Amino acid sequence: MLSEPRSGRLASWGNALLAGFVSPDDAVLAIVGEDAVHRVEGLPGEAGPVGLTLALGRLRALGVTGLRVALPAPGHPLGLSGPPDFNARALDAEEAVVCHGAALGLVPEVSEAGPVGDVHVEVVWHCLPVREAPPADVPSLGEAERELAEALREATEVLSRLDVAGSGPVAEAAMDAYRARAERGREVLAPGYPPRAVRVLELAQRVGLLVSVAYENGHGGAVSASEMAARTEALRPVERTARRAQVAAYNAYVEERERGTC
Repeated sequence: MLSEPRSGRLASWGNALLAGFVSPDDAVLAIVGEDAVHRVEGLPGEAGPVGLTLALGRLRALGVTGLRVALPAPGHPLGLSGPPDFNARALDAEEAVVCHGAALGLVPEVSEAGPVGDVHVEVVWHCLPVREAPPADVPSLGEAERELAEALREATEVLSRLDVAGSGPVAEAAMDAYRARAERGREVLAPGYPPRAVRVLELAQRVGLLVSVAYENGHGGAVSASEMAARTEALRPVERTARRAQVAAYNAYVEERERGTC
């Protein structure tokens, strides 16, 4: 969770485009990011893969008024509503975008090409039918914010006791990279999102960083089987909470639009 999911960029900037806050060129540039190219395959009315600009315009024409994010994990279909085929592909990718206003969803397939040091990343978004139903296990922004604060306190206590929460070169490098991104003033969410969504997403990313550092930092002081099990038990719920909060933040635009407050 050290980097934002591609589904988050697509939903965030796609929503800004659909709402008229950004131009198609700016939206596509933000969505693609450091990747080489993004295409969309399986769009109704299109015989083959098309570029993002055309794809977003086609989705609007099909009635799409907003985009939601799903970040599922084994045993946790977060943000999904079915059918099973779409859920399975989203689970394999660990992310997806679900359209609001049309029964369609997008799942990314990422491929890399080129020599070491000059690798190009290409993304194909597979457009598939979805079930029109409430997304699974997505909290409100207020719920997500409260859950994050509590989970962070509990996890920090346990991880600090086990000496795995912030020591060693891996942890230091991860923290430096996070600070560098923050100092560059990158936009956490596209224009049009409420300030609380930005705040929740920033906190979720910090919590996700803690989880990633703890996993990547080896066993730290947790040398016994019972201590390693305790660390895993501490990380599992906080990682789940951070994913739920990310989805709540990315989906806030659609949720507020449905309530008529956006």
